[in-house]
Amino acid sequence: MSKNPNDRHGSTIAAKASHFLDVHSGAVVPGIEPSTTYARDDRYNLINAANGYTRDDNPTFIHAERTIADLENGEECRLFASGMAAIAAIFYTLRPGSHVVIPDSMYWGAKSWLQTHCERQDIAITEYDAGDAQSIEVAMEGHTSTKIVWVETPSNPMMHVTDIAQAAEIAHAHGSMLCVDSTAATPVFTRPLDHGADLVVHSATKYLNGHSDVLSGAVVTREEHSLWQDLTQERHDAGALPGSFEAWLLLRGMRTLYVRVGAASANAQNIAEFLQQHKSVETVYYPGLESHPGHEIAKRQMDGGFGALLSFGVVGGKSAALAVASKLQLIVSATSLGGVETLIEHRHTLEPEENRIPENLLRLSVGIEQADDLIADLDSAL
Repeated sequence: MSKNPNDRHGSTIAAKASHFLDVHSGAVVPGIEPSTTYARDDRYNLINAANGYTRDDNPTFIHAERTIADLENGEECRLFASGMAAIAAIFYTLRPGSHVVIPDSMYWGAKSWLQTHCERQDIAITEYDAGDAQSIEVAMEGHTSTKIVWVETPSNPMMHVTDIAQAAEIAHAHGSMLCVDSTAATPVFTRPLDHGADLVVHSATKYLNGHSDVLSGAVVTREEHSLWQDLTQERHDAGALPGSFEAWLLLRGMRTLYVRVGAASANAQNIAEFLQQHKSVETVYYPGLESHPGHEIAKRQMDGGFGALLSFGVVGGKSAALAVASKLQLIVSATSLGGVETLIEHRHTLEPEENRIPENLLRLSVGIEQADDLIADLDSAL
């Protein structure tokens, strides 16, 4: 029986990334469209009405955007030059006097930029407890102009889990938009728009591309609304776009999204369970563990796995954590996450003291290597 394309499983959407067959050559892999501009006829009409200037109309962008929108069950997607460019575009749409609510635990690069930007633009910020969606209600008290409620789940690096459906209910009751950074969860495990979010954001640099060789970001909307129109105009005017080759690499990476992320998540679960029992490990932060305070929420809104990102605290403090990272042979010490290789990072070194990142915490972005090899490497270093 033929199945409606909108009902196809995400793994099928990803494997067929862009759904386009080149009718001229028969190629099953779409080509790269490097042109920045498109020709017009003798009446100055575009030869192809769909393509005018590559800041909006590049076919390679459109293929990648359609794939991501379908993966998230969204109406439209816009690509950006990086995850931070995608986040910035959303907040550039706000006017002075607006109010936003953000979690107390989130990606530091985004939080740091937000604090600076909002101070300059006279936009008020209130934080809420990332592990308690109900605290969003408290953060909105006394404010009549809350435009955006921001959720990052699971959060980086503390792995807090926020109930998206509850956050959406609270945000909408106050006339606010719910935006979810779902970089760590990926559409493989969570589709925030299905839980009531208005926008979902990805650092496509991470899992969507998955090979540590592309900078890109994406925003997907559940439906047309004024903020989306403003965001689209912002991208057109400011031009924070990736190149066509980067968009093509992103398409290539997404074809293996479900295979990569599924394997990495299974590895992360095994590693988390190993670390939880290790005498040299103080705490493990991973929503796939029953001991995690957000485990039950994660079970409700994450389907098929709990992601490939985890953190753990080493017995012995900062010096012990740094020593473990330095002794690893297979796992690489490097910033970023979401690639096929396993990376480890000492976040306390990179974030300011006020973020209260434990000195003994190591963040692990688990890749697709053999789990036993990764566990042996960790065991030896610990």
